Amino acid sequence: MRLLLDEYVPARLRRALASHEVSTVVVEGWSGIKNGKLLAVAAQRFDAFVTVDKNLPYQQNTAALSTAVFVLDAVSNELPYPLPLIPALEEQLSRVVKGSYVLIAADA
Repeated sequence: MRLLLDEYVPARLRRALASHEVSTVVVEGWSGIKNGKLLAVAAQRFDAFVTVDKNLPYQQNTAALSTAVFVLDAVSNELPYPLPLIPALEEQLSRVVKGSYVLIAADA
C-alpha cells in the first residue's frame, strides 16, 4: 500500500511501516501546501494519508477523497508517542476504504 506521512508525523515512523511503500510530504516536496490541496495531490499517488492533525476531518470533506485519511491521536508527535499506534494503524490499513477517515487513539 502507498502511504503518505504528513509533515508533522515523524519521518522515522516509516521504519515501522516497512511492509508498505511510504513517503513523506517533505520528501515529495509538498511542505507548506495547505490540507485541501495537499489531500487532492496526495490522492493522485497514495492510497492513504497519515497525519496527527486531529482537526483535519472538521476542515476537509474526507469522504470526497479517493484516498483514506488516518489520524494518529497521540499525546505528542514525537516518535515514542505515535509508535505504539502502529499495530492499530496496520490493522485498519488491511481494510482501508477510499474516502474513509479513521481516528487511531491510544485507548482504541
